[in-house]
Amino acid sequence: MNDGPYVLIVDDEPQIRRFLRISLEANNYRVYEADCGAAALAEATLHRPDVIILDMNLPDMVGVEVLRRLREWSNTPVIMLSVRAGDLDKVSALDAGADDYLTKPFSTVELLARLRVALRHAQPAASEPVYTFGDVQIDLAHRQVTRKGEVLKLTPTEYALLRLLVQHAGRVLTHRQILKEVWGPQYVDETHYLRVYFGQLRQKLEENPAIPRLIVTEPGVGYRLAVD
Repeated sequence: MNDGPYVLIVDDEPQIRRFLRISLEANNYRVYEADCGAAALAEATLHRPDVIILDMNLPDMVGVEVLRRLREWSNTPVIMLSVRAGDLDKVSALDAGADDYLTKPFSTVELLARLRVALRHAQPAASEPVYTFGDVQIDLAHRQVTRKGEVLKLTPTEYALLRLLVQHAGRVLTHRQILKEVWGPQYVDETHYLRVYFGQLRQKLEENPAIPRLIVTEPGVGYRLAVD
């Protein structure tokens, strides 16, 4: 009997829902479906899924509006789908509370990877977590970062940026989200801050700062701490 995570698929195209259902059930997920925003909100309330796959374009409301209503009461991970690959669409979805974003068409392998990341992020963190990413270890309880066993000296701002990425590991954080959290809401347009400080972090954390593998840039959107 299938006892995997519950996934709510929200898309008005029956063939997309069928493709997703077949792919997910073959990988031990349990699936609910909704074909519009109102049905999605009702299903999310009734079944409390573990993760939601939400299309941007629905017949009764845009996906971002569905997401905003969900975020009024739910922290369930949400992966947005769209045929549009524009940065503004991605940013609007992520700023509204999406955990990730996929552009159609996409592969089953990519979707499953994004689902695993979203589900891991939804798990409660330990009270004194220590995170390991390759040869980098981050001890949030003791505010200590090491690479290959050597303690790194980070400035308070560098540490704040890294801590934010760690707390949302695997998720894309937009420029505005990062600037608001680390510098404050009055700095949300100062994107040059990010280029400078992430450049400094990469010099300290990455094997090859010119080809970063840990702190990944999402062009035009933001940054992601890679976990796969």
